[in-house]
Amino acid sequence: MIKYSTNELMAVTASRLLEDHQNIVVGLGLPQIATILAQNTHAPNLNIIYEIGVVNPASVDMGVGIADSRLWYQADYFTSFVGTLGGLLQKGLVDVGFLGGLQVDQFGNLNSTLIQTGNGIRHFTGSGGAGDIATYSKNIFVIMRHEKRKIVNMVDYITSVGYYQGKTSRQDIGLPQCSSVIIITNLCVFSFSKEDKKIQIDSIHPGVSLEQIKENTGASFLIPAKPRVTEEPSKVEIELLENQIDPEHQYI
Repeated sequence: MIKYSTNELMAVTASRLLEDHQNIVVGLGLPQIATILAQNTHAPNLNIIYEIGVVNPASVDMGVGIADSRLWYQADYFTSFVGTLGGLLQKGLVDVGFLGGLQVDQFGNLNSTLIQTGNGIRHFTGSGGAGDIATYSKNIFVIMRHEKRKIVNMVDYITSVGYYQGKTSRQDIGLPQCSSVIIITNLCVFSFSKEDKKIQIDSIHPGVSLEQIKENTGASFLIPAKPRVTEEPSKVEIELLENQIDPEHQYI
């Protein structure tokens, strides 16, 4: 039996959703790990694009921030924040935008701006490029911890639009159509229903029960008749993660 951590399972699951020749905008952490893993396995021609404007680096170290120059090592191309968002993203050239946030709601909208607390509003970092990435990426992938306060029926603030209010509402307000929104958590994978664009279980991670998901989810969600189980990582994938991609275990 192969031993793996929850973060490794999340990274592998995200990696397998990526396809060869796709352009992927990522930040640090598990999205970064997932894209590098895909590039080293089934998608060697995948293009990794950091928001700051670095394309396809061959980083030796994971780095400690998006502006850490160690991340830029042997990159194919250097542009800028404007080059990424304007020259690539807004031209419709980005296949997948990886995002995170404080909250996600039943229609895939993300909040990274503020939360309502008993003591009033608490502000956080805000959008950065996330609003643009969610607007213009063909697919939106979200990796986040599964908590009741984080997966809710309605976010406290819409920073990045998913399916807005469901059905055709995203297109109705003038935003480009999004092919898919996928949420990968430490308990399961969520996708969205074809017609209503409502959150639904796509797969449940090994060893996790449906009751655990219900107890830790603040949003109502659709449940298939026979939920499938997320495929476990392979020995090759775990060895790549632990020995080559993130040997210092910064993220896994």
